[in-house]
Amino acid sequence: MDYYRYMADGSLPSVVVIEDLDHPHAVGAFWGEINTNVHKGFGMAGVLTNGVMRDLGDLPDNFPVIAGSVGPSHAFVHVESIGQPVSVFGLKVSDGDLIHADRHGAVVIPENIIPKLSEAISQLLRNEQIILKASREEGFDFEKFEQAWAEFERVRT
Repeated sequence: MDYYRYMADGSLPSVVVIEDLDHPHAVGAFWGEINTNVHKGFGMAGVLTNGVMRDLGDLPDNFPVIAGSVGPSHAFVHVESIGQPVSVFGLKVSDGDLIHADRHGAVVIPENIIPKLSEAISQLLRNEQIILKASREEGFDFEKFEQAWAEFERVRT
């Protein structure tokens, strides 16, 4: 219960990061229908683990899980420690780190980058529109691509 109390009392939004100490030979799935629904109910946004997950058809909507493998979970799964630094797929994560995760993987955002992040994302999206807008216009060809790319390079460097 200490683990679940820790999860329920944490600041939000948050992502659960769990290192499976048996990786790469993990067979016990901590993540399935029950734990994903419980953690989503606590307000958490998703999970990053090098461990096993199961119950793929029964996971809640809008609760992404990045896991090391999928399996039926025939093992003794238990929590060893809470709030300690972990390493998941080589990514070192400490309690309170800002994590960006999507279908491609996850990264920890360094603290000194956080104040600059909003403007950097906005700039990236604006710059990408130079290429995307050109590629969607009638008559798009290599010459128009080359021009758009030159403008893209000019504004991003």
